Amino acid sequence: MTMKEFLASIKKEFLHIFRDRRTILIVMIMPVVQIILFGFAVSTEVTRARIAFCGDISDPVVRRTIDRIESNRYLESAGMLQSPSGITEMFRRNKADAAVCFGRNFGEEYLSSGNAAIKIIGDGSDPNTARIITSYVSGVIQQEQQDISISMEGERKSSMNPVVHLMYNPAMKSSYNFVPGVMGLILMLICSMMTAVSIVREKETGTLELLLVSPVKPLWVILSKLMPYLALSAVNFISILLLAHYVMEVPVNGSIALLSLSALVFVVASLAIGILVSVISSSQKTAMLICGMGLTMPTMIFSGIIFPCESMPEVLQWFSDIIPAKWFIILVKKIMIQGDGFASVIKELSILAGMAGVLLSASIFSFRTRLQ
Repeated sequence: MTMKEFLASIKKEFLHIFRDRRTILIVMIMPVVQIILFGFAVSTEVTRARIAFCGDISDPVVRRTIDRIESNRYLESAGMLQSPSGITEMFRRNKADAAVCFGRNFGEEYLSSGNAAIKIIGDGSDPNTARIITSYVSGVIQQEQQDISISMEGERKSSMNPVVHLMYNPAMKSSYNFVPGVMGLILMLICSMMTAVSIVREKETGTLELLLVSPVKPLWVILSKLMPYLALSAVNFISILLLAHYVMEVPVNGSIALLSLSALVFVVASLAIGILVSVISSSQKTAMLICGMGLTMPTMIFSGIIFPCESMPEVLQWFSDIIPAKWFIILVKKIMIQGDGFASVIKELSILAGMAGVLLSASIFSFRTRLQ
């Protein structure tokens, strides 16, 4: 091959690439979008953590400590509680991430004896985030203690003795956060990727074209393809649930029926996504690439499995809201770990059901259009 022929061959390959818009999107645009999104989303910092307070607000030392916590750029106030019994309800309603409880006569005991107890209670359903938030609060309290000691001119060695307690995960087991995330990721992976690949495989072999001349309605064709993966997802859901409870000792404090209903709605949404991917994919490799890069990675990053969504920029928080796995993971944590009932999860379940309905309707319409 001469140099001229070699250059002509290179030119031909470039023309093939630039003529294929999907290739340009994958090779040139997707890396730029991912580095921008992941660069802002991948962060272990926790910002705007909501702290509830319980104590005598008229106590000057209590008021000063609360003001110090509220002035921290990572923390913000979630309000005052009448008694520690209201902490559980705040966590269940997702109105607070942690609570700081001051003992009776806190300021008097601190100024007279130099010792006063503070209890920091975190929501341990996400142990990693809870550790970070409680460490932030402890650091602020210790700094306030140093400032008060300086103002007392070192007359006595004072201590506020902050005690940290995680309500739903006192042992700080990472499996409490790991299991719900893996459950959502596995169900998403099986339902969307395998459904898309199986349908595209039939398109490649030509067997899907036989449906054009068959008397079977497209709706029944779609349902017949979804049922095997629905059954496999049910088996996987049961297996994960048994392993989580009996091997990793993750509690199932809520209703198993409600948890199963949530999983069913999430599976339907994932199956619908798989059908949509199969419509726009021309080959199995394309379907796997779309599912891998376009679904699996965003699900891992933006659903709260690894990084808290609350710490992301507001635009990325909006983006995370359209990912079904985020709402499913929240449901699993609320039902399994916090033991919440239907009234407490109706918001997340309604959002997930709405997503499943929209995605299923769009996938059926798209698939029917392609068949016709």
